[in-house]
Amino acid sequence: MEVLVASKAGFCFGVKRAIEMAQKESEDKASPVYTLGPIIHNPQVVDKLTQQGIMEIDNVNDGPPGCLIIRSHGVGPEILEGAREYGHQVVDATCPFVRRAQQLAREFSDEGYQVVVVGDREHPEVKGIVGWTGGTAIVVENAAEAEKLTGYNRIGVVAQTTQPVANFNEVVRTLQQKGFEVKSGNTICHATSERQQAALELAKKVDVMVVVGGAKSANTGKLTRLCRSTGTPTYQIETADELKRQWFVGVERAGLTAGASTPGWIIEEVECRMKEVGEEMAMEQETMQEGMQEDVEVRTLHHGDEVRGTVVQVNSDEVLVDVGAKSEGVVPLRELTSYNTDPHEVVKVGDEIDVVVIKSEDSEGRAVLSKVRADAEKNWGGLEEAMEAGTVIEGTVREVVKGGLLVDVGVRAFLPASLVDIGYVEDLSKYLNETIRVKVIEMNKNRRKVILSRKVVLEEEQAKAREELFQKLEDGQVVKGIVRRLTDFGAFVDIGGVDGLLHISEMAWYRINHPSEVVNVGDEIDVKVLKVDKENEKVSLGLKQVLPNPWDNIEEKYIVGSIIPAKVVRLAPFGAFVQLEPGVEGLVHISHLAEQHVEKPEDVVSEGDEINVKVLSVDAGEKRIRLSIREVNKERTPRQPKKQQKPQEYQTTSEDGNDGGGMTLGEAMPPEVQEMLKKNQ
Repeated sequence: MEVLVASKAGFCFGVKRAIEMAQKESEDKASPVYTLGPIIHNPQVVDKLTQQGIMEIDNVNDGPPGCLIIRSHGVGPEILEGAREYGHQVVDATCPFVRRAQQLAREFSDEGYQVVVVGDREHPEVKGIVGWTGGTAIVVENAAEAEKLTGYNRIGVVAQTTQPVANFNEVVRTLQQKGFEVKSGNTICHATSERQQAALELAKKVDVMVVVGGAKSANTGKLTRLCRSTGTPTYQIETADELKRQWFVGVERAGLTAGASTPGWIIEEVECRMKEVGEEMAMEQETMQEGMQEDVEVRTLHHGDEVRGTVVQVNSDEVLVDVGAKSEGVVPLRELTSYNTDPHEVVKVGDEIDVVVIKSEDSEGRAVLSKVRADAEKNWGGLEEAMEAGTVIEGTVREVVKGGLLVDVGVRAFLPASLVDIGYVEDLSKYLNETIRVKVIEMNKNRRKVILSRKVVLEEEQAKAREELFQKLEDGQVVKGIVRRLTDFGAFVDIGGVDGLLHISEMAWYRINHPSEVVNVGDEIDVKVLKVDKENEKVSLGLKQVLPNPWDNIEEKYIVGSIIPAKVVRLAPFGAFVQLEPGVEGLVHISHLAEQHVEKPEDVVSEGDEINVKVLSVDAGEKRIRLSIREVNKERTPRQPKKQQKPQEYQTTSEDGNDGGGMTLGEAMPPEVQEMLKKNQ
């Protein structure tokens, strides 16, 4: 059977460009790399990108901010703005042809035209174009829908890039015939029309057509419909595994084309398999014609057969297996295990293993076998049951890859970094070769895709632990905890699955400015349960309650009349507060700051000053201590007796300037005043 491949098939420029941009970003970025929706309508390519750490999300706020790739279909401006506001670094991989359609639609709308988009109204590319008109554009799929439009004077027409040119032209012609003023822009991608034309021409020359592409790919679906319109039997597949031998019975020439979402390696794999089927059928036909019979002791192998064989040789890059055929089959390293592992760690000579035939004969006449696929077939059923029932399963971490871990759960499965633990994990390598408990959260057998979550298991265990803890937790208990994080108002302490709040006011008996002055993240501490709110699942904790109270025996530590060192901690209009020890403060009233009159405390002391004070009184019940600096200064300065001074005598003078007869001022005073002064002397 001759296999002919269309001259234009597979990746278009826009799709190839988007994938290359995504791969480059995943190599250069340490932060998460996302695509908004599948970057391409091909499950196999999406799966490969996932293994490289490029994760698909449906909304811009799914997951922490990172690098967000806008796929070739493009999006509306409101989504771009929302992604940037969320904190993403946006990499716009919109196809240049799609970009032109968006810009043209916006221009038509700004000029006052009612924009009409010819295309599939549910396709993301069309939704994005509509977004650039502020959501006012109308979508029509064909001329029949365009015929129903009424009530508009001027219409601007653009097309989905994968639309057939004939359909676009027919819509424009219909609108013109209805009397509208029509302004159109042909935004159809030339590569699309060329691919469609090449497929159409090939379908007319062959006995059967095979179209390769994603089941949800719009352009692949159009190719299939075009080929079928020629009357040639046409089959649409995603991978070579979907090919069926009966399609090619009696076929001399088979045609092959592929949608824009299909990479070259898938096209080559399908082409190779089609040729292989042709060769097998030709050989079988020749054998039947010649009346030859195979030796009953020799097994004939066909693609997809599952057989059991014995390992006869283990090499560094392949394993030879006796499966009862005319020669040993070969299991390449990539088909022996899904991980980078030494073959000797997987099998040894003499082991019996199940394998799947992926090629009946290579260039050396050996069957190519796969242990990976055989193992996967046996395990898919169990994984499907586990996912449906929400059962926890165990797996072994085999590799650390970009964006997560590869885990062996009987098949190769991917555990995204964001689902490894409840919090962010800095170093994923610590899980290497560890057995972990996970749940299957997504799987697709056809795409050989399994996504796991360890986070959901941990969250369920944590929820159970919280429930059990709240059942036995009571006010007044002293429990051990680990400081998990600090805030300006306190610390959150894990007391066994429940994070309780240790408020800054309950950390120490003295005033602190920030929790880091007392505790650090990771500290293991004893705390007292102050209040349990079981309804809202909140716990208030105290640390100072398990520490000695500095006010205990305060009257014995600070005896009235003693002089002790202190530190000025803050000033008030009525005095200065000083610290005697952490948690114990006293007041020096403004009247006791100095012997002389003091207008403001800051005229005498400043915050941070180291001083000596005298204890005037201690009230343990009210937690008050009166102190004095003035009394300390008095004790340091010896008292001097007051010197008796005689009244100063002044000469009096008369009004005319005479000396008044030599009378002193005292003699000039009235007798009663003189007597009073004598008594006071």
